[in-house]
Amino acid sequence: MELEAEFTSEPFQGEGAPPEHAVRARDAARDAGLDTDFGPLGTLARGSADQLVNALPAIARAALEGGATRVTVQLRRTDEPPPTPPVELNTALARLIADVERELGAKLGDLDRPDKQRAVRLLRERGAFSLRKSVSAVAEALGVTRFTVYNYLNREVD
Repeated sequence: MELEAEFTSEPFQGEGAPPEHAVRARDAARDAGLDTDFGPLGTLARGSADQLVNALPAIARAALEGGATRVTVQLRRTDEPPPTPPVELNTALARLIADVERELGAKLGDLDRPDKQRAVRLLRERGAFSLRKSVSAVAEALGVTRFTVYNYLNREVD
């Protein structure tokens, strides 16, 4: 079984270098042999269930020893299809996503990383993220996590 863990450590730091606690948590995940995607609002780690679950105490310890006041972890199986959303996308959001897909020439989930970042920028410029639950819906359409969408949004502000 494959798992994915999204973890954040607080306090968040707005600008400049990432906080020491976030870097230490990421390094602990890497030292455990996990694939990581590091961003200013969180880190995504992927690996086998045994590998990832066994690494969680070291990741938490590293963050706390680095000055974190809180560590939050969400686990998700990656070998299962994501659950079907109970409600259809908001009509306005669905329209915005469809417009961006037409403009970029592909479904959001089929885009490469730079085009996914561009799609998030376009959606932000068009007000998509002012709609309720839009980050989750856009993340699902892109085939990424909410943390990845927040990381893309944060990069646009920098």
